[in-house]
Amino acid sequence: MVVIHVKRSEEHQFLYETTVEEDVTACVRELCEIQNTRLRIQRLKLEGEELAKHGVAKHPEKQSLDEYQENFGYGKVEKQEHYNVDPTGRRTGNRCDPKVAETLLKTLADAEAAISKNQVAQKVYLTKKMLMDKVDEIRGAVMICYPMGLPEWDNVRLSLEDNEDLSGTQWATEHLDPETSQLWWAGKQMLPGKKLKDHIGKNEKTKIVGKLQKKGSGAPQREPAVDAETQKAMLSYYHKKQEEQKNLVADDEDDYTNSAWANPKALKSHFSGVGGSIRFK
Repeated sequence: MVVIHVKRSEEHQFLYETTVEEDVTACVRELCEIQNTRLRIQRLKLEGEELAKHGVAKHPEKQSLDEYQENFGYGKVEKQEHYNVDPTGRRTGNRCDPKVAETLLKTLADAEAAISKNQVAQKVYLTKKMLMDKVDEIRGAVMICYPMGLPEWDNVRLSLEDNEDLSGTQWATEHLDPETSQLWWAGKQMLPGKKLKDHIGKNEKTKIVGKLQKKGSGAPQREPAVDAETQKAMLSYYHKKQEEQKNLVADDEDDYTNSAWANPKALKSHFSGVGGSIRFK
């Protein structure tokens, strides 16, 4: 099987397993959907933690700090048993039972681990189905915490329904269009309509580093000759040698001539039985 190490950045990378017979267009579509689902899980992790801590989201027109809510004419804040004020004013503060919320937090942590870049070192190959299973697990955990459901404007619900409006956000710049995105390898674009074997050869036991790019972005930046950890080690070694050289240059005194090992008559004194130091009164 062919292994594609997909890299968008140092943080956004994963492994994908396929064959040399796969069509480039289908491969790019699958890779983009995996990357977009990874980003979706990241958003669920961020918003899901806020949901567990501070309850469901307020209506966008009524979002404000609770202490000022009455002044805006939104009525008195109803504080329930597990109330925990939201410092951003986006959520009601009426969270679910903290013990039940632990299930949601644990599910979110498991999903985050599944999309971590550490999966590359552990040689775990991602599939869209694997990631969608994680999304379904989060959906189940949310239903346990809030069986009455979430309001239609809550970002967690929008993300679970894949109905988010990402326009104007940083997430929109990371989102990839499966129909127009491009896959690059070895400084060249893999052309739609061709098979992977037309670019990487017919050997199934091949591993390549592929870069996903938006249409019109041009060729991606080439990989550095050495990785970040090796570069740090090299700089540390160079700095250490530089400090040693500075110390050698600074230590140019001749006080070592007073040492016993530097005495040219030490051998003669040794065989004549005369000690190294003779004192006279």
